[in-house]
Amino acid sequence: MSETNVDSKVERAAQNKSVSLPMSRVRLIMKSSPDVSCINQEALFLTTKATELFVQHLALASYNNGSGKDTKTLSYSDLADTAEETETFQFLTDILPKKILARDYLKSLQELEEDDDN
Repeated sequence: MSETNVDSKVERAAQNKSVSLPMSRVRLIMKSSPDVSCINQEALFLTTKATELFVQHLALASYNNGSGKDTKTLSYSDLADTAEETETFQFLTDILPKKILARDYLKSLQELEEDDDN
C-alpha cells in the first residue's frame, strides 16, 4: 500500500469522528493491563479507531480469501484460514485456531502416544 494511500485513509478516519466499537469496552480492556494507569481521551479514540480498522481489514481479507464469497457469508473457518495463511495475521493463529473434531483430536493424541512408545 502506498504512503499517500495510507495517509488519505488516516485523514478520512480522523475526519470521521464516529466509531462503531463501544469506547467504554476498549477503555476497560486497556485498563486491564497493569502497565496502564490513566488513559487519555485521544489515545482511547485512536485505539478504538485502530481496532475497528484492523477488524475491518481482517474481515475483508478473510472474505476475499474465504469460501463464502458465493453465498456472501463470512465464517469462522474463513477467519482461521486467513490467520494461518497470511503472514500479516499469523500472530492470531493461537486466538483463531482451526476447528478440529474431538474424535480427530483424540486420534492424533493416540498416534502421538504410540509414536512415543516406539
